Order: sequence, then C-alpha cells, then structure tokens
Amino acid sequence: MSKKSLIILKFFIFFTLLGMVAFTHSFPETALAPLKKVAETVAQKVEPSPTPFPFQEMTIPYLRSRSFTSSLGKLQQYQSTGTYTSYITKYDSDGLTINALLTIPKGEVPPNGFPAVVFIHGYIPPESYRTTERYDSHIDYLARSGIVVLKIDLRGHGDSEGVASGAYYSGNYVIDTLNAYAALETQEYVDSTNIGLWGHSMAGNVVLRAVAAKKNIAKAVIWAGAVYTYDDFAEYRISDASYSPPETNSVRSREREQFRDMYGSYTTDSWFWQQVPATNYLDEVTTAIQVHHAVNDDVVSIEYSRGLAEILKKTTIPFELYEYQSGGHNITGTAFTQAMQRTTDFFIE
Repeated sequence: MSKKSLIILKFFIFFTLLGMVAFTHSFPETALAPLKKVAETVAQKVEPSPTPFPFQEMTIPYLRSRSFTSSLGKLQQYQSTGTYTSYITKYDSDGLTINALLTIPKGEVPPNGFPAVVFIHGYIPPESYRTTERYDSHIDYLARSGIVVLKIDLRGHGDSEGVASGAYYSGNYVIDTLNAYAALETQEYVDSTNIGLWGHSMAGNVVLRAVAAKKNIAKAVIWAGAVYTYDDFAEYRISDASYSPPETNSVRSREREQFRDMYGSYTTDSWFWQQVPATNYLDEVTTAIQVHHAVNDDVVSIEYSRGLAEILKKTTIPFELYEYQSGGHNITGTAFTQAMQRTTDFFIE
C-alpha cells in the first residue's frame, strides 16, 4: 500500500470511529432514566431510539414495530388416533424454513373453528432435538380435548433451518413463535380469535415477550418458566444450559461475544437493556395468562413465577398462578394431570 493510501485509510478509520461515538451518545435523555425494580417496572415503557442500532431485533419496541406473515406448507401424516391426526409440516419464519408437528382433532369443525395453540418447547440441546420426541403427552391431552396444536421446532433444532440462538439474548425465538401464530391464523379449521401460546421453561421468556410484542394474543400458558424481568435471572439463575450457546455453535458464540462487548450484562441503567424485558411493556397487553410451577423444581426456581405474579397483580391482565408441591421441572405425576386439565380448560373457555 502506498504512503498516500495509508494516510487516507487512517483518516477513514478516525472519522468512522468518531461517528460511532456520536451514535452511541445520541439517545434521548428520557431513555436513560433507570427503571424501578421488579413489580415497580410495570407500565414503564422505554421509547426506542429512532436510529437503528445493533441487536435491535432483541427489543420489544422492534418486535412491536414489525409485522408477521406466514403459512403452513404441505402436510405429511405422522400418526392418526381415534380423536386426532398429526402431520409433519413446515412454515416460513423470516426466510428460514421451520419444522413443526401439527395435530388436528377429528370430528366436525366448530362453526368458528377449533381453538388452537402454538406450542413452544423448552431447552433441549439442539443437536439432539427431534420433532416427534418429548411433549407427546401434552399434545395428546390438548388434541383429545378439541384443540389444534402446532408444536414448532425453534430455529436450529431438528430439521429447522437457522442457528439456535437461545431465548434470553435474542429475539429469534419470539419471531419464530409469532410467524407460527400467523400461519395458524390462515387455517380455515382454526378459530383465529382463539389462538394461544404454550411454553415450557426457557419458552416462558419467549411466550411473555411474544405477548408483549403482539399485545392482543388471546391466551398464554407458561409451565416452569424463567427470565421475565432479567433482574430475576441475576438473582435465581438457571440449572441448565439454555442461557449459553453450545461451544460448537461458533456463529452464535461470536455474536454473543460481540453483544457482551457492546452492551455488557443486564443492568437497569442501560438504555438498551431497558427495552428487552417484557415486564416493561405490559400496559397495553390484553392476553389472559396462566402460570404453572412446581415448588420442588430444581432447574428453574419457582420464585420466577411468584415474581411474575406480583408484577401481573399491578396490571389489568387476567392471570392465574398454580403451584404444585411435587412434579419437578417437567410437572410430572399427579401434578401433570392437574396442570393439563387446567391448561386445557383455559384454552377452551
């Protein structure tokens, strides 16, 4: 490189860095006010910066600002029982093909269509995830009760395209969920006014953030969910790897490193982090919410659900919290039957 070219390059780098500094200090003063803790964060709504910024897709204002459209692909029959038929299918989520298991009750379709649920799985190592494994008892219970179930394989899991990004430091799983919701809305056998969300464990975060983004989803059920205020994550942690990308996932690991370099760990003083928790954007939400959690859960502390309940009490959102003395993280045994019956009744009402 010539001496003249080197000088030009140095000037280019200098002014580029100068512009970045100006960018990071261009946010309005109102966005810098620290949020109050936990329950007091209700109805606090941080306005987004008018200028796009890195990792903006993680924030609730971004998710609220965009639209979601999708449709289901060809249905390949997987199994049939006396009360329902299950199919392997796919749908589009922002250009990625996402795999799903669709279960449709048999019998006459109600005049307004069947109630339906987008079913979001909890943390399962992406490399060992299989579409037709796990949660079969949950799907069976819902479908036998006359509910359409679309169990989605979040991106990077099973045959779904894309990178498994994790729930807490990305908006990708929320996007996959809301595109699945949009795909169900187009089905003639589905009551488009009665489509709900069901999520387990890490999907509790996905469900609540999806609810905050769409605001008018009919119903949402969370089993043993985690990470709502992000203060709770710092206090209770989680005894699985759902918050950390796999070591083999070099793409996501590099993104996470870039993210941490730019915004650091969660703090209520950060203009960026203020825009991430769903609990800061509940003032316009009309979704009815039902939460289930076992006291003896040794993976996700029940205090996550108790903290969420305290927040929801300060809103106009209808909600129910059910605690079970046994059942563990997956709410098994007699607790499972109780929780599934309550869940089913909730979605059918």
